[in-house]
Amino acid sequence: MPLSFAIAGFRHAHIWDLVERIQTHPNLELVAVCEEDAATREQVAARGICDTVFASLEEMLDKIQCDIVGVGDSFGKRGAIILEALRRGKHVLSDKPICTSLAELEQIEKLATDSNLRVGCMLDLRDNGNFRALRQIVRAGEIGEIHAISFGGQHPLLHRVRPDWYFEIGKHGGTLNDIAIHAFDFIPWLTGHEFSTVKCARTWNADLPSVPHFRNAAQAMLTLDNGCGVLGDVSYFSPDSHGYALPLYWRTTLWGSRGVAETSFNAAGVTLYRNGETQARSIPALEAAPGGYLHHFLAELCGETLDDHLTTREVLRASRVALVAQHAADNELCNMSIEE
Repeated sequence: MPLSFAIAGFRHAHIWDLVERIQTHPNLELVAVCEEDAATREQVAARGICDTVFASLEEMLDKIQCDIVGVGDSFGKRGAIILEALRRGKHVLSDKPICTSLAELEQIEKLATDSNLRVGCMLDLRDNGNFRALRQIVRAGEIGEIHAISFGGQHPLLHRVRPDWYFEIGKHGGTLNDIAIHAFDFIPWLTGHEFSTVKCARTWNADLPSVPHFRNAAQAMLTLDNGCGVLGDVSYFSPDSHGYALPLYWRTTLWGSRGVAETSFNAAGVTLYRNGETQARSIPALEAAPGGYLHHFLAELCGETLDDHLTTREVLRASRVALVAQHAADNELCNMSIEE
């Protein structure tokens, strides 16, 4: 019998990837959708993905039976949607970020644990062939113990293209929580080491006077549990005209005791510099695994997770790191432990 999905919120375009994967999956069924925003609701209805588009989450869950709630509303609303779904005994698969406050995250963690429910997230950098190859290199010990990592997840701002809510107070939740969560997920997956401390973090408004409260610049310094230092920049500084095509997009460099490995989202493989050698090696990308976030989520529901799968625990952990970093930046705090 197929697992049934209901989708709550379509305010970010990412959610359409999940919709398409549900529609093409032989064991999944999209049974209901809801959208509170009237204009967006009309757009969703026009695409004809469901017979009825509900105007509220509560109405949808009152009238429709489902196994899983997918979440794609504006960032500031996601925590409340997830909590309501968990209270009603539903598993959840959300776009990132899953919420915008540590208080919400703690409630989500407790409800999911107490009710034995799963929380998935659309964290998809693990699916990229270059990062899959980088993980294989690192886990094989090719560069030894990891001492330092730098990553650049700079994005184009696309101010007039992104939805208006992005720039409304209380609906975005912070640039570190929005973007850096990807790195806070894939770095432990790459290295096998957890984040332990946010040493410092900063967000600020850089040359965006039309939206003075929006902090489009974001940087952070963290440590892993082996003492490895991590430096990251996820500012909205990438030129709009280049979109997401820059070779620097998600450029990630790992410095180890035996060498250095580097790649990016758009690179032609991984570059490996081994100590004792004088020429760089070019390591081809592995095959990409699009939709891995959904595959891993469904595997966890069946109790079949593998060591490279994205699990509920890892979703909640990456979310915690992102929210601690955002809290540190918002309040000018240093040396904040990630421990729960």
